[in-house]
Amino acid sequence: MKNKNILIGVMFGVLSLVSSCRNESSLSPENETGITDASAFTTSTRIEGVLLSVYSAYKSGNVHGGRYVVYNDIRGVDVLKETDNLVTAADVFSQNPTNSSSSITSFWTSSYYAINNANLFIDGMNAGGTSVVGEAKGKVYIAEVKALRAMLYYGLLQFFAKPYADGNGANPGLPLRLTGIKGSGSSNLARSTVAEVYTQILKDLNEAETDLPLANASAILNTSRVHRNTVVAFKTRVYLSMQKYAEAVTEANKIVSNSAPFVAPSGVANKLEANIATVFTNYTTTESIFSLPMSSTAGDFPGTQNQIAYYWTPVASLGGVGNGEYSVNPSGILANTTQFTVEDKRRAFIVSSNSGTKLWNMKFKTPNPYTDWVPVIRYSEVLLNLAEAKVRASNVVDSQSLALLNAVHGRSDAGKVFVAGDFSTPSEFLLAIDNERRMEFMGEGHRTRDVTRLLSAFPAHGTAPAKALGDVGYIWPIPSLELSLNTLCVDN
Repeated sequence: MKNKNILIGVMFGVLSLVSSCRNESSLSPENETGITDASAFTTSTRIEGVLLSVYSAYKSGNVHGGRYVVYNDIRGVDVLKETDNLVTAADVFSQNPTNSSSSITSFWTSSYYAINNANLFIDGMNAGGTSVVGEAKGKVYIAEVKALRAMLYYGLLQFFAKPYADGNGANPGLPLRLTGIKGSGSSNLARSTVAEVYTQILKDLNEAETDLPLANASAILNTSRVHRNTVVAFKTRVYLSMQKYAEAVTEANKIVSNSAPFVAPSGVANKLEANIATVFTNYTTTESIFSLPMSSTAGDFPGTQNQIAYYWTPVASLGGVGNGEYSVNPSGILANTTQFTVEDKRRAFIVSSNSGTKLWNMKFKTPNPYTDWVPVIRYSEVLLNLAEAKVRASNVVDSQSLALLNAVHGRSDAGKVFVAGDFSTPSEFLLAIDNERRMEFMGEGHRTRDVTRLLSAFPAHGTAPAKALGDVGYIWPIPSLELSLNTLCVDN
């Protein structure tokens, strides 16, 4: 991304395309060619290559294949910083990134690069690609890319804009780019409001839901390529972030049965895996609604200092595969032995070192080049989203909400069963749901959005200060590279 004449966030208008794919689990190009966008949509093979390149940009280690996960979790109280390395986001942990921070700049630019790839693909399909592959397949391809574009904009919103509930979406959101940029002269674009960006996110997801297949051709593709249940599941997350709880319930009910054992009644038969550990060794179970596949093929893994296991696990001499950048806070959710009991199987992901003085998250544990698949959304999240949304919408803890919580918790701790008498108020149930999220998704990149969507403060932990909604640093500044090239974009 060297060309400073084009908006830094949407560079590389000409896509690198591919003539084939190594295997159905790989989303990165093999045998990159010199095909330009002028000829990219002339054959079915080339079009599928462009489509896979959009997925590849989405799963970049600078975006959702690595740093998005890390940045979300290191702002939460359950993680402690072990180094002061700005390259590995020490400033994000400390809640003080600046406009020139490499951490936020790389995330912003890589996200907009992926968005531009998505836009170019949609433009190319509308201009002639659909006539090459046929209308039915063309609709599916465009739907996949619309879903990815929606997820990219959602990810950016969580860091660079105030939560929807603060002002009902009236605050500045993001520059909303919906057409591809192929050259200079397209830098200036004002920020749409938070509400306008969410409207576009939902428009993309709703249109994708209509055109996507109920299922893909294999378990690998059901996990690594989006299908109908993928976008429905993601909409439960979006509506929760908007505090639109009735809508979240409506979406979740599409893919959650009325009673336990909970299974998606149509499309892919998504359900909880019997043992949570299996989800992180067998990447294509039906619990993994959407994950980002990694392999040892060059360019098909997160890359230097972007890998989740590099951040979370200690060095090899201490039993890890990474660099010990961030440890687990023993005073965080681990200290809640009432809900996170010593019998809970999820505690097996936590290992100790230094005579027990340091704790590490070993959920992701494949060594360099770090080929753990990165989960985007799992069925357990949908169950917790539904339980929370139902209670927030009705202010009543009903039997299904209890059963949903018990399904997720009981999978790892069968000895503890929640009953209605455990919660004297709905607020106590919602606290249990929040605790369950911290236990279930530790290291998977959930914490920032679970804090900000409720307008809560980030508690102080380690050397990180507390940050409340109105404090500088609660949301991030717009990168200076964007501001220098886009004179219509205002800073936070």
